[in-house]
Amino acid sequence: MSSLQLHQIVKHYGAAPVIHGVDIDIADGEFVALVGPSGCGKSTLLRAIAGLEDISGGEIRLGGRVINDVAPRERNIAMVFQNYALYPHMTVRDNLAFALKLQGVDKAQIARRVEEAAEVLGLAALLGRLPRQLSGGQRQRVAMGRAIVRRPEAFLFDEPLSNLDAKLRVQMRTEIRALHQRLGTTTVYVTHDQVEAMTMADRIVVLKDGHVEQVGTPLDLYDRPRNAFVAGFIGSPAMNFIPGRLALADGARVVLTDDGLALPLPQPPAAPEGTRVLYGARPEHFALDGGEGLPAEVVVVEPTGAETQVALRLGHAGGQPIVAAFRERLALRPGERLSLRPQAAHAHLFDADSGARLN
Repeated sequence: MSSLQLHQIVKHYGAAPVIHGVDIDIADGEFVALVGPSGCGKSTLLRAIAGLEDISGGEIRLGGRVINDVAPRERNIAMVFQNYALYPHMTVRDNLAFALKLQGVDKAQIARRVEEAAEVLGLAALLGRLPRQLSGGQRQRVAMGRAIVRRPEAFLFDEPLSNLDAKLRVQMRTEIRALHQRLGTTTVYVTHDQVEAMTMADRIVVLKDGHVEQVGTPLDLYDRPRNAFVAGFIGSPAMNFIPGRLALADGARVVLTDDGLALPLPQPPAAPEGTRVLYGARPEHFALDGGEGLPAEVVVVEPTGAETQVALRLGHAGGQPIVAAFRERLALRPGERLSLRPQAAHAHLFDADSGARLN
């Protein structure tokens, strides 16, 4: 196990820069997820750590040693790919043992490591099968087992669950997290699914256009996003953004929407009156009241069992679309009028132009 540091990593494809001076410091044994939209550079960073991509500038350190010019096979890093990358003509046992055979490990030790990995991953009964005889989840376990037997200094996961169905993804999330807790190996996990990142990682790195937008624990990013991009990316359903301007109403600072609705603030921000802002409210931070709040019209009702998600339009017809989530099982119909109260204590405020947090 080792710490991993990325210092001022730059990557160009020809004249086009795709990674712009990224700094990430990952502690020994930490599980860090890289998230962001397609094309943000997360998979490029992962491949650079593995040695599958050359970097244009910066320094990669594993366990304190610089590995920029170290060949991939000599970095002692194991990578689990999206497509499993199993050898179709080899049994599960042979797939697990293959890398160790290439390293010249003796047969007794190979057998012992394979058996240990199979036991950890529930593959003991499947060692004689070929990949085509396995389910998607079983193939993913084999891919993970092939990484485990090498006893690497770090694990790299490149969107490993994207080919699985929704139920199996949830199960495999739990298994990967439990595996990390058992082995304690430094892990970097790339995903486009922020729910995966929230539920699995010790810390999350949010990337956009090759830049790091924010690094923090899942709840840090959820409760105190640095800017509107992070606020909108982390959380499902996504945060609502209601445009408006800072104003005074009945002696209190509020956000006044374009159609005259007053949104409460937890505390006055430093920005002057008239500043154009985005009022951020997570779906679970709306409450129904007895007619004293904001008028809204129901558009779509989505009962999920645990909660009821409701798409609405604030104000009159054609108003600002939002999503609210209620723990109650509400019998609502499209077209029905409601009165909503945003919880001021949980409101987020962002500059409309820069997206920077104001409160």
